[in-house]
Amino acid sequence: MRTHWFRPVAEGRYPGLLLFSEIYQVTDPIRRLAAFFAGHGYVVAVPEVYHEYEVPGTVLRYDPPGTDRGNALKIAKPVAAYDSDARIALDALVAHPACTGALGTVGVCLGGHLAYRAALDPRVRAAACFYPTDIHSGTLGEGRSDDSLARMVDLKAETLFVWGRQDPHVPYAGREAIRTRLEDVGATYEWHEVNAQHAFLRDEGPRYDPALFVAATGWALALFGRVLR
Repeated sequence: MRTHWFRPVAEGRYPGLLLFSEIYQVTDPIRRLAAFFAGHGYVVAVPEVYHEYEVPGTVLRYDPPGTDRGNALKIAKPVAAYDSDARIALDALVAHPACTGALGTVGVCLGGHLAYRAALDPRVRAAACFYPTDIHSGTLGEGRSDDSLARMVDLKAETLFVWGRQDPHVPYAGREAIRTRLEDVGATYEWHEVNAQHAFLRDEGPRYDPALFVAATGWALALFGRVLR
């Protein structure tokens, strides 16, 4: 599993973040997002989520063929394989000589869902999930039948959820189902809904909202700074 690493230039030891990409793998916007978090004092690991299906270094384009391929692989890969990848990447972060061992997760779109699932690992203290898809519908992975809502009872990490209210992938009823479940299990979480489309953090394309990027990443940095330092 090729994993891309980002860290501050200054020598020292830093908390670790496991960053999961959208369905297109490690695109330029994802690399810039990882560098952004690294620049704020974190060791950031970004795995290639479809490493079993694509040659190392494959980046899917933000176009219909790339979207179709990414969505097809999202439901071809077993959920257990996503979880195994997360454990391996967290192991690598803990072992990294520049990491303090304090761990958080972060992700966008598919990666937001994977960041949530990775945060079920008891080593993870904080998770920032930006417009995570498929949690409400339980349709991640092979067979389109994940257990993410059911497993929320095991969530001990403090978690941030950020949603676009105009995001067709997670409608109001879906957001309400997730929030109701968080309340039912007594999770420690922060919740933000903003007026934006899906992928508003992606700094390419017409849906990018730079003002909301500043606000939303600020919420994540505040969480990580409070919980991981």
